Amino acid sequence: MTAAESAAGRGPGAVPVLLGVRHHGPGSARAVRAALEEARPEVVLIEGPPEADALISLAADEEMRPPVALLAHAVDEPGRSAFWPLAEFSPEWVALRWALERGVPARFIDLPATHTLAWGRQEDEAGVEGESPLDAESADGEGDNGPGSGPDTAPGSGPDTAPGSGPDTAPGSADVRIDPLGVLAEAAGYDDPERWWEDVVEHRGVGEGDALAPFTALEEAMGALRETYGSGGHNRDLVREAYMRLQVRAAQREFEDGVAVVCGAWHVPALRQKATVAADKALLKGLPKVKTDMTWVPWTHRRLSRTSGYGAGIDSPGWYGHLFSAPDRPVERWMTKVAGLLRDEDRIVSSAHVIEAVRLAETLAAMRGRPLPGLRETTDAVRAVMCEGSDVPLALVRDRLVVGDVLGEVPSTAPAVPLQRDLARLQRRLRLKPEALERELELDLRKETDSARSRLLHRLRLLGVAWGEPAASRGSTGTFRETWRLRWEPELSVRVAEAGVWGTTVLSAATAKAEADAVAAEGLADVTALAERCLLAELPDALPTVMRVLADRAALDTDVGHLAQALPALVRSLRYGDVRGTDTQALGEVAAGLAERVFVGLPPACAALDADAAEEMRRHVDAVHGAVALLGDAPAAGHGHLRARWQSVLRVLAGRDTVPGVIRGRAVRLLLDDGELAQDEAARLMGLVLSPGTPPADAAAWIEGFVGGGSGGGMLLVHDERLLGLVDAWLTGVPAEGFTDVLPLLRRTFSAYEPGIRRTLGELVRRGPGAGGGAAAAGTGIPGFAAEPDAARADAVLPVVRLLLGLDEEDIEKDLTGVAG
Repeated sequence: MTAAESAAGRGPGAVPVLLGVRHHGPGSARAVRAALEEARPEVVLIEGPPEADALISLAADEEMRPPVALLAHAVDEPGRSAFWPLAEFSPEWVALRWALERGVPARFIDLPATHTLAWGRQEDEAGVEGESPLDAESADGEGDNGPGSGPDTAPGSGPDTAPGSGPDTAPGSADVRIDPLGVLAEAAGYDDPERWWEDVVEHRGVGEGDALAPFTALEEAMGALRETYGSGGHNRDLVREAYMRLQVRAAQREFEDGVAVVCGAWHVPALRQKATVAADKALLKGLPKVKTDMTWVPWTHRRLSRTSGYGAGIDSPGWYGHLFSAPDRPVERWMTKVAGLLRDEDRIVSSAHVIEAVRLAETLAAMRGRPLPGLRETTDAVRAVMCEGSDVPLALVRDRLVVGDVLGEVPSTAPAVPLQRDLARLQRRLRLKPEALERELELDLRKETDSARSRLLHRLRLLGVAWGEPAASRGSTGTFRETWRLRWEPELSVRVAEAGVWGTTVLSAATAKAEADAVAAEGLADVTALAERCLLAELPDALPTVMRVLADRAALDTDVGHLAQALPALVRSLRYGDVRGTDTQALGEVAAGLAERVFVGLPPACAALDADAAEEMRRHVDAVHGAVALLGDAPAAGHGHLRARWQSVLRVLAGRDTVPGVIRGRAVRLLLDDGELAQDEAARLMGLVLSPGTPPADAAAWIEGFVGGGSGGGMLLVHDERLLGLVDAWLTGVPAEGFTDVLPLLRRTFSAYEPGIRRTLGELVRRGPGAGGGAAAAGTGIPGFAAEPDAARADAVLPVVRLLLGLDEEDIEKDLTGVAG
C-alpha cells in the first residue's frame, strides 16, 4: 500500500484517518479539503447528530446558502432544542460538500440528539444548574477558542465542565476548564490564542504531499494536553467519545477501502485510543431518550460570534469567511471591502488610503514577526489610515465586516413544522424577506398589503416570535401608520417550532394562544392589553373569549387603580376600528362600563394617600382623562355622556380638601385645558392654595399637579402672568425652614420644561411678573422679542422657505399675503 492508502485506512487492519479540526476555522476547512483529496476515503464520518443523516443531501441543493444550522427539538417540548451551526468555512461543511460532489457516503457520528435533549431535560428536572438551550456556547467543553470547540447546542451535548485539572482527577470532582488554544499559544510564547492560530494554521499553506501534516501535528498537541490535563473525568464527554468510537468501528467493517473522520481536535486522542466494544457499550447503557425532530434552519455570521451568546470559538466570522473565500491577496481585498463600507457611510476614503493601509498592515506584520498581516494588523492599519485614529468608524467596520450580518438560506424542501411552512408562504406573498440586518419598515394601514403585513407581525408577537418590534413613527402620529424594526434571528426558528403546538397556521395558532392567555391572565390590565393586541392582530375568533374574560374580571375587580390602568388600553383599541374595519361595539360597551366604575370609585380612592400613592393616582387621572377624550361625547348604550360625567368628577377632586394637592392641582389644570374652568377661577383657586395658611409642602404639591407634566404647564405660566405672579409671590414668601422641604419638588416640576420655556420664565421673573405685556414683553431689549413683528428679519427667511417649498418668488409672496390677510 502507498502512504496515502495507509493513512486513509485502506487494507486489512488499517486505521481510519482522523482529521482533528477547529470548528469554523477556515484553515482547518482548507486542510480538510486537501486531506480528503489526497486520501480519497470511501466514507466520511463527521461530528454531529446521526438523526441528521437524512438531511445531508440537502446540503447540495442550489437553494442552500450557508451559514445554516441543524436544528433538533423535542417533539413534545419544542422549546427544548439544540443547534449545530455550519458556515461556508466550517470544516464539517467542506467535508459534507466534498462527499456529496464525489458521491461518497457521509454520516454524522456524535451522540444522537435524542439523548442530548433528554439529558438536558433530566438535569433541569433534577435542578442541576446549567446553560439555557439558547445560551449554550461550547458543546465540546474545550473552551470557546479551542480547536474542538463544538457546535452550538443545548445542555446535554457536552460536558458541564471542560477537561480536568490533571490525570488523577477523580470522577465527580470539580474539573478545571482549560482553553487548549490558550495553553498551546502560551507554550509558543503568544499572549493571544487567536493570533497564534492564525500564524500556525490560517496563514500556513498546504504544500505538495503535505496534506495530512497539520492534522498529525494537532493530534500530537491534543494528545500531550490530554496526558497533562486528563480526559475531563466527565461522563458526558466519555459517553460521546464512546459512541463515536462505535460508529467508526461500524464504518470500518462496512467500508474496508477507507474511512475518514472529521471531528473536534480535542476528541482525536480519545478516538485513537484502544477501547473494547463492551466497555463503550457499557457507557451508553441506560441513556435517557426523547422523541426529536430535526431540520435545517438559516443561521447568521453574528450568531457564530462568541459575543452573541452563541459562541462557537471565533470572534470574527466575517474575517474568517473572507480568508476562506479570497483566492489571493486577502489583505488587499479586505482593505477594498473596508473602503467600500466607509464610502457608503459618506466617509472620504480613496484608493490611496487602501494602498497605504495595505503597506502599513504588512509593515506591522513584519515588525511583529508574523508571516502575514492578520486581523490585528489590518485593524490597526484601518484605524490609523482610514479612520484617522478614531474608534467610532472602526466599530462600524467590526460590526458590518469583521462580524457581519450574512443570513443563510435553506431549501424549501427542508422538513418544517406546518406553522413554519405557513409563515414562509405568508412571507413570500407579502414580500417580507427575513434578513439578519435590522431594517425599518413603514406601513400604511390604508393599503391592503401593508395592513396584511401588520396583522402578520402582530400575530407573530402574540406567538412569542418577535421578528418585528414596534417603533415610533416619524412624521405622522395617525393610527393609519405603523413603524416596525425587523430583524430575523436564528432562534426565531425555535420559537416558530414551539408555537406550532397552538395551530398549523399563523392565524389559528395566534387565535388559540390569545384565548389561552386570556384565561390564564392574572390581572385586569393584562386582559385589556391582550384585547388590544387581538384587535391589532385582527383575531375575530379570539375576541369573544377575551371579551368574556375581560367583562368577568372587570366586574370582580374593585381596585380603582386597576380599573384606571385598564381603561386606556380599551379606549385605544376602539380607535382601530376606523382603519382596520374591526367591529368594536362589544369593546365600547365594556369600556363605557369600566369608565362608569372609575368615575364612582375615584374620589373615595384619592383620600388619605401618601406622596408616592398620590403621584401614582395622579398618573391614573391623566390616563383616564386621555381615555375619556378619545371616547368622545358619543354615549354608549345606557351610559349617558361620559365626558360630562368625567368633568363633574374632576370638579369634585379639585374642591375636596382630603384629596392630595398633586391630584387637586391636576384636576384644576385638566378642567382649565378643556375650557370648563375660567382663568379667573383657576387663578382664584391657586391663590387660595398659596395663601399663608397652607403648609408649603401641600402648596408645592398643588403647583406640581397644576403646572407639572412637561412644557404644557410652562406655556401656561408664560402666557398667563397672573398665575406666574401668584407662584412667584408664594415662593418668595416661603419661610427659610420650609424652603428646603419644597425645593426638590419644585425643581422636579420646573426641570421638566424645555430650555426655551425656562429661559422665557426667567426673563419674566427678572422683569417682574404682573407688569403687563405678556410673553411678548418678557424680553424687552433682547433680540427676537419686540412689540411688533420685525419685517426685515421675516424677509430674510423667504429664500429658505422658497427653497424648501420649491416655490418661485411670486408664489411665496402671494401665499404670505393671503396669510397676512
